[in-house]
Amino acid sequence: MILDEKKKISKHFLYTKAWKMVYYPLAVKMMMKISLNTQIFLGALLGLALGAILGHTALPPQTSAPFLSGFDLLGKIFINLLKMIVIPLVFTSITAGIANLKNSPHAKRIWPTLIFYSLTTTALAAVTGLTAMNFIKPGVGLDIHLFKENMDSFQIHSLTLNGFAHSFVDAIFMNPVAAMGQNNILGVVVFAVFLGIAIIILGEKSQTVLKVINELFEITMTIVRWIMRLAPLGIMGLLTKLVAQANTQLLFVLSKYILVVVGSTLFHGLITLPLILWLITGISPWKFFLAMKEAFITAFSTSSSTATLPVSLRCITENLKVDAPIARFVLPVGATLNMDGTAMYEAMAALFVANLCGAHLSLPAQTTVVLTAMMASIGAPGIPSAGMVTMIMVLQSVGLPAQAVAILIAIDRPLDTVRTVVNVEGDCIGACVVQKIAASADFL
Repeated sequence: MILDEKKKISKHFLYTKAWKMVYYPLAVKMMMKISLNTQIFLGALLGLALGAILGHTALPPQTSAPFLSGFDLLGKIFINLLKMIVIPLVFTSITAGIANLKNSPHAKRIWPTLIFYSLTTTALAAVTGLTAMNFIKPGVGLDIHLFKENMDSFQIHSLTLNGFAHSFVDAIFMNPVAAMGQNNILGVVVFAVFLGIAIIILGEKSQTVLKVINELFEITMTIVRWIMRLAPLGIMGLLTKLVAQANTQLLFVLSKYILVVVGSTLFHGLITLPLILWLITGISPWKFFLAMKEAFITAFSTSSSTATLPVSLRCITENLKVDAPIARFVLPVGATLNMDGTAMYEAMAALFVANLCGAHLSLPAQTTVVLTAMMASIGAPGIPSAGMVTMIMVLQSVGLPAQAVAILIAIDRPLDTVRTVVNVEGDCIGACVVQKIAASADFL
């Protein structure tokens, strides 16, 4: 009996020693050989599979719940780390980007080019979405009483156009320290723009400040690289939770609308934006997608173009060789100004609600929807349920019932993943377009 115990202890010791000396180093070495892009892709696939197993099989809740909690924690750690670094990244990248643009002979073209590009692509996105909705007409004949319980329990946070304008101004022009503390990206962007312009005007007097901000940016990007080592696990956790908690019954009922939204969003992301990229810059869409795939997977899993910003900056400067000052300026500003997917979704949602209610929106009414959706997508006010508030504003602009937003809340998260990817794609293509136009004296 004692001999058997000794053999067991000896085997355990040998196994433990072999694991420490052979298996573990071998596993680490194999993982190091796999690129981060591949690790992220594998993590995303594993997350989708685990979510389907844990959320949509016959597993009892007491078995799946601890696993889901663990994966949720992994995803939360990753996205909170990204959010932690976003404010310093936005502040330093925009300030340094603007200040360093003084060395470019075509710096004056960057602002108007970015604004024109953003307004054009956002309008194209909204019009594409409404065109698809007018042809396919999802929601017609669907019983709105199916969603009566959701609509009755939904609390309306109404906001008029005038109220939105006041909230928007309050969010833009505020104490920069308070803006950073409240994670108010718009407020940080505006202050960073003013600071960057002031550094340019002061010239030599402000070189010490510029040097500090450039160094802070490099430090921030170093932290970003550390955080991205956790991306495969974080993305796996986020997608596991997303798929596991998806309401498949409601998705089936609203499948026609979901397919139209996803199809229109993909059309804009795979046809319209890549065509603009190729016609203006000559960059192959395939090359672009390969270079930015890490950012797109992160955008899909986090559903946040702001949280994806650190990854987008790294991919576009390292893989597509966009000038750092242009990328540092265009991407953070684009993350608040250029929201193609959001504008498209809000315009399509308004027409979907009209179909549900049996209301006909005339061409002038749909034009109002497009303009309101474009304005609402630029930046939500700093109030609770801001995304739903801006959606309500779009509905109310043409007299549609605000309670209908409750129908969309349950399916918003899966659709948000797709439109966020298009938002990020639009920002990155915008940086390439701005660089091309700024660098070409004869382009315009």
